[in-house]
Amino acid sequence: MSISDGLLQEIEMETSRTRALLERLPEDKLDWKPHEKSMPLGRLATHIVELPSWGNFTIAQDVLDIGGFTPTTFDTVPEILEYLENSSNGLKDILRKTKDEEFSKTWTMTYEGKEVFAAPKLAVLRDFVLNHMIHHRGQLTVFLRLLDVPLPMTIGPSADETGGF
Repeated sequence: MSISDGLLQEIEMETSRTRALLERLPEDKLDWKPHEKSMPLGRLATHIVELPSWGNFTIAQDVLDIGGFTPTTFDTVPEILEYLENSSNGLKDILRKTKDEEFSKTWTMTYEGKEVFAAPKLAVLRDFVLNHMIHHRGQLTVFLRLLDVPLPMTIGPSADETGGF
């Protein structure tokens, strides 16, 4: 199995789990946040759906300067869900064309020309894209629980759904 084939399977699973959670977003609460230092619910959801597109940058470029980065903003849950589909499909498309050798190349993130970190592209995809998405999805489950939104199954049953267990 190629590296891309393994990543494609994982991206499909994580996108499905993420979609199930995002479908529960209460649109009237997108500005809500549990603490003054927290991101608002809608911003957190948007950040999650941006992450697969960061995989495109990782594969297509060897260096990315985030000095001028402006976060995406959405006003509705359908916009957030559409972006998830577009960003994950874009990542899957580029992965299908990526040879194993590309994953061992070093990728560097800079901020206004100064190196923030550098790592092999495979490590960046796993840590900075996939694990990062999973981390924030976990935060999103806490936000939704605090809003009394029933949580879907992700990796296993939730307190709200058993999925036939």
